Order: sequence, then C-alpha cells, then structure tokens
Amino acid sequence: MTYDLSIIIVNYNTPELTLACLKSIERFQLKKSLFKTELIVVDNGSSDNSVEQITKKCTTARLIETKKNLGFSGGNNVALRQVKSRYAMLLNSDTELTADSNLDGLIQYLDIQPKVAVLTPKIILDSGNIDWASHRGEPTPWAAFSYYTGMGKHFSQTPILSQYHQTYKNMASIHRVDACSGAAMMVRSSAMNDVGLLDESFFMYAEDLDWCKRFRDVGYEIVYNPESVIIHHKYQSGLSHTNTQVSKITNAYFYDTMLQYYDKHYRTKYPFFIRSLIQLFVQYKKATT
Repeated sequence: MTYDLSIIIVNYNTPELTLACLKSIERFQLKKSLFKTELIVVDNGSSDNSVEQITKKCTTARLIETKKNLGFSGGNNVALRQVKSRYAMLLNSDTELTADSNLDGLIQYLDIQPKVAVLTPKIILDSGNIDWASHRGEPTPWAAFSYYTGMGKHFSQTPILSQYHQTYKNMASIHRVDACSGAAMMVRSSAMNDVGLLDESFFMYAEDLDWCKRFRDVGYEIVYNPESVIIHHKYQSGLSHTNTQVSKITNAYFYDTMLQYYDKHYRTKYPFFIRSLIQLFVQYKKATT
C-alpha cells in the first residue's frame, strides 16, 4: 500500500506514554483522515516490557525493534529508511493529538508549498503555553548569548535580541522559522533525499536543529503552522526526569550538543576564543543544573 503520511514514534521505556500517543492518533487521524496514514513505532532497545505492551494493545502500528538504544536520530532513521510515503512525521512518545491537531491540513499545506521541507504544528505544553523549542531561530553565538543572558526574554519583541525563539513573530499566523522541534515535525520525503537523514552523531538533542539547517542550506523552508495544534507532555523523560541518574545523563547531552553544533556549523566562522567561551559555559551549566 502507498501511504501519504508515515507517523514515526520512538519508544524507550515509555510504553504508557507511547500507547496514549498512539490512541490519540487512532482517534484523531486514522479514523478521520482523508489521507492514507501508517504508524511506525521504533522500540529503541527498551529494557522494560514495552514491546509486549505495544504489540498487545496497539494493532494499528508496525513495530520495529532496534535491540539497543540508538538515540533519537538513530531510532528515527531506522524507520525513515523504510518510509515510502510522501511525508513523514516525527512524534515524541509524550505528545498527544486532539481534535485541533488537523494533520490533514498540514498535508494539504505541503501539497501546495513545494519549497517547504519541514512543517511544524503549534506545539503547546500542558499549561496551554507554547513549547518554544518548536519555534526556533538559528542558534548562532549571538542568539544563544542574548537568550541565556535574559535579553531575549526582556526584549521579546525586538528581533535582534529575541532571535533564539523568534518571539517577535505573530504566533497566530503561518510563517517561516529557522528550526523546529523533533517532538512534532512533518517532513517532505523528497527533501530528505536531497539532504539525507538525521545526523546520528547527535545522540540526543540538536539533531532537529541540525536537520532544519541542512534543509535551509539547500534552499528549502521551515514553516510554523498554528492551524494544527499538538500537546507536548514535556519532561516526562529527559532533563526533569525523577530518576537522578537519567536526569544527569540527559542534562549532559543537552549542553554538550551546544558545543557539538557549534563545532559542526560555526567553528571555522568565528575566532577561536568563542569556542573556549562556549566550552566554559557548557561546563558551568552541566555543573550547576
């Protein structure tokens, strides 16, 4: 069967979250969509009973087992290599579709906008506030500096100071952004053929920023579309995980990827001391967060 959309969810020891996400997809996409949609769950080497639970409770999803944790990029790439649909959508296991998610609208938008490679819905947190990680500017050294010093927050409508999350843009309108979050992003399959898959050297975090930059670098656009809304039950795992060891590891990944991203895209464009400053900042944040 030829599909219009492949929805990919990577599961790592979060069967309850994954099943809740799948249930919302079944209710608000599979049963209502005008387009043919397939569900793919990649179990990323879970050590619990994830495979058993997902296989038993969700018969609409195709399950792929990696047998080991390949990270966010590696786990998604396992599925992306098998995708034959026109579009692929990455969804975190801790996201939830609602009646406002309207994935068909995203597909229809991409159908008439061939220059758009990546489309992000409006991603909101449990509080109802936007998840700003889904609405990003390019994290240049200046953008990061203005954000982490608080200037972006205090001057949120000033473009030069709020570039990190581009908070000066009209959040009720469709518009271009520099990058979005892998928590929920719809990608044109033909564009992936031009730039490749996610960079697996980014084990966790920044792989979505890197992917978006690579799409932009060859002339594609990244677009935010608030006509589709998806809930992100953020921090169910990761930086705020209740398990201290897990939280410490993910915290280290989060800050280490800042330097990794800089090295890949900016190291040769800035004086050498800029990297030293970023490295000091990363070490400080890892020690104090």
